[in-house]
Amino acid sequence: MNTSPLLSVAWTDHVTGSRGHLVVDRLVRGVASGGLRMRKGCTAGEVAGLARGMTMKEALHYDPRGRYVPLGGAKGGIDCDPRSPEAYGVLVRYLRAMRPYVERFWTTGEDLGLTQDRVDRAAAEAGLVSTVQAVFPLLEDEAAARRRLADAFARSVDGIGLGELVGGCGVAEAALAALDRAARPYAGVRVAVQGFGTMGGATARFLDRAGLSVVAVADARGTIANPAGLDVEALLAARDGHGVVDRSALRPGDREEPGAAWLAADVDILVPAAVSYAIDAGNQRLVRARWVVEAANMPVLPEAEEALAARGVVVLPDVVVNSATNAWWWWTLFGDIGADAEEAFAHTRRAMRSLVGRMLDRAEVDGTPPRAAAHALAEERLRELDERYGWY
Repeated sequence: MNTSPLLSVAWTDHVTGSRGHLVVDRLVRGVASGGLRMRKGCTAGEVAGLARGMTMKEALHYDPRGRYVPLGGAKGGIDCDPRSPEAYGVLVRYLRAMRPYVERFWTTGEDLGLTQDRVDRAAAEAGLVSTVQAVFPLLEDEAAARRRLADAFARSVDGIGLGELVGGCGVAEAALAALDRAARPYAGVRVAVQGFGTMGGATARFLDRAGLSVVAVADARGTIANPAGLDVEALLAARDGHGVVDRSALRPGDREEPGAAWLAADVDILVPAAVSYAIDAGNQRLVRARWVVEAANMPVLPEAEEALAARGVVVLPDVVVNSATNAWWWWTLFGDIGADAEEAFAHTRRAMRSLVGRMLDRAEVDGTPPRAAAHALAEERLRELDERYGWY
């Protein structure tokens, strides 16, 4: 796959000096999809890598029988602490500057450091109709599609919005598919999750409800651990808007540990669900899990993945594992599914089971790691999309 992005835009906030980036890796039918993240230290290179990953995520969900035709890949990033008092103003000004791109060919939404509600509020203040308005011309019935998506976002399940849950459902299903392939019963399987925001929190809920034992979760304040298993629902209810758990909700058996303790937890499944580049060549030796399931984008550096593979640790890659949130938006908007939560979860589970199965089958046949197999599958899908729709 061509590794040069189609478009890169750099932005500087005239008020605070904060830097922002937009990278469009590829267009399909004139549109690209990818979230907007905000974190201190976000770089142009990081955003470019994420945009390329979005190209592959979109392509991997291509189904010629579906109404949803995958888009190209893009990503936005802002170098700013999302907890700072000035962050919201920076977000509004960034979106105001990027308004022509959002209106014409970049569809976006929440990513690391941002919630969809916050992005939507800032987008409205920046004069945008919607953060996904670039895709509206591709819809058969725009009004019905927008109502369907709005109805879906209005749904909640046990106190958490459907839009927050679908991605975690996909991550959990990827992990469960790996367990099933290894003929490993769910009971007794131990899990550690880094990051307890939208993706990490939802993943923890679905794995907990599947019968696995979540024994460690990490947030910005540190790691919460209990070898007998954490009360995931209580911790979810005690989160703030940034995924930080109120420690007054901890039970007597729960203990607070340093922030990096999640990495070395005695678990079977490790779920990095926060920042990129969390596992590197140095700290990978601390990993004790059999599977690393990438809920975050680019959490495992290549040299770390190579070292983990040499120790028999399987890394399930982000381009597959965390692709369900993006796909769910489009399944719903294009009308492959309705706004119902159970329909969304069932469709997500079927799609992820199929995708993970194809990836692991390909890895076995080719004798490659799962990531290489996923990239090979994406290349095949991209060629199909090129033949049918062209490059732009």
